[in-house]
Amino acid sequence: MAEANLEPVFQIQRVYLKDVSLEQPNSPEILLNQEQPSVEIQLGVETKPVTDGLFEVTVTATVHTKIEDKTVFMVEAKQAGIFEVRNVDAEQLGSILGIACPQIVYPYLRGNVADVIQRGGFPPVHLAEINFQAMYQQQQAEAAGQAAPQIIV
Repeated sequence: MAEANLEPVFQIQRVYLKDVSLEQPNSPEILLNQEQPSVEIQLGVETKPVTDGLFEVTVTATVHTKIEDKTVFMVEAKQAGIFEVRNVDAEQLGSILGIACPQIVYPYLRGNVADVIQRGGFPPVHLAEINFQAMYQQQQAEAAGQAAPQIIV
């Protein structure tokens, strides 16, 4: 009976850079090429429980730039947060971990990716804003075997 009176809890415990790498496998020769490189960006979100009521949410970005078939640079960064979430039902928990938490972590990831690329000697690549609600809904639809709405990023 005491549990029915418990208020929902949502708190950020910590946001941190979990992993970052920069590779320039074809430097310095590729740096002399004046062609505009193609840029491919991939994003992912991973959630895992840490302990009772604590969850780690990690947003990963991979930025791969190429000229023809040669890599100019590749950056992979993982920004994570530890969140306390208690006294919410399963549906709310999924939305909090799949939408709210990545929205909190993502701006840190964007800044770190731009900084690493710039420190590597390149103009910064600024990651676009992401609609994590649409991304979450697409993942839910795919998990349920339904046709997912298209997301344009």
